[in-house]
Amino acid sequence: MPIRKSILLMALAGLLVFSLNSPRAQAPATQPASLAPYVPTPQEVVDQMLSLAEVTSKDVVYDLGCGDGRIPITAAQKYGARAVGVDIEPQRIAESNANAKAAGVEKLVSFRLQDAMTVDMSDATVVTLYLLSASNLKLRPLLTKQLKPGARIVSHAFSMGDWQPDKVVDFKDSLGIIRTLFRWRADGKVRP
Repeated sequence: MPIRKSILLMALAGLLVFSLNSPRAQAPATQPASLAPYVPTPQEVVDQMLSLAEVTSKDVVYDLGCGDGRIPITAAQKYGARAVGVDIEPQRIAESNANAKAAGVEKLVSFRLQDAMTVDMSDATVVTLYLLSASNLKLRPLLTKQLKPGARIVSHAFSMGDWQPDKVVDFKDSLGIIRTLFRWRADGKVRP
């Protein structure tokens, strides 16, 4: 009886080792944490953000958490700016590419399936955000380290902690909702 029991235990141990090493049993690759839920920025807010950023055809606009791509597309359509949208959701990137093609600006815009925390945005002259305050704070060291002095950062609704914006704009949208936009200018000082 002891031999049968030990054979049974060995068989169970082997099955356990096999199960743990099977591809199904291994943990899925970690997906980057979302910096905000997907909430499309109303077009009138997009227009105000780009106006506040003083976008021109010489700018390179990055939109972190680009959703359906409306900010980069509008920057290209309205101002002739080059633009880059970044999102971690493949569906959003597919929508963005389709929207850019439909708008006829696919030569001026590109979209990256990437974690915003890993983006090299050193060529950006404008960065737009519609993320949470905590997310803006996470991004602040990257933004202030990578952006050249004079680059503009515009956030819809959320600030960046104790980094005071150089301009705050409140306006009432067509639904009567008060919207707040914040603008900062990179000054070469890295902020943790």
